[in-house]
Amino acid sequence: MQLEEYFDFLAPDDIRVKGTRIGIETILFDYLELGLFAEQIATRYPTLSLEQVYATLTYYWQNPETVTAYLRLVEQETERHRREIDLWLIWGASNPGEFQDQIIYLPLRA
Repeated sequence: MQLEEYFDFLAPDDIRVKGTRIGIETILFDYLELGLFAEQIATRYPTLSLEQVYATLTYYWQNPETVTAYLRLVEQETERHRREIDLWLIWGASNPGEFQDQIIYLPLRA
């Protein structure tokens, strides 16, 4: 089996473990940010096998530049969605993108 066969490449910012709804960013966050081992990650997500976790980590190790760029893109999209939702909640817009032209971004975290 080729390494890429473990994944569904749905969009530039959406790579999922084949047969699951779990994006590779979820596994990689647990590994890179939380410092979890593959076995710990597999335990956290019952729909993942240890083999799938190792495949994701191997994909990252073999393609660090590509995967790092993917993670940045996912992070940017996530932040954009958060800002749209915040505006929607604050201004009561019927559509989260309604005030896109009038956005003034303020820090959300202290």
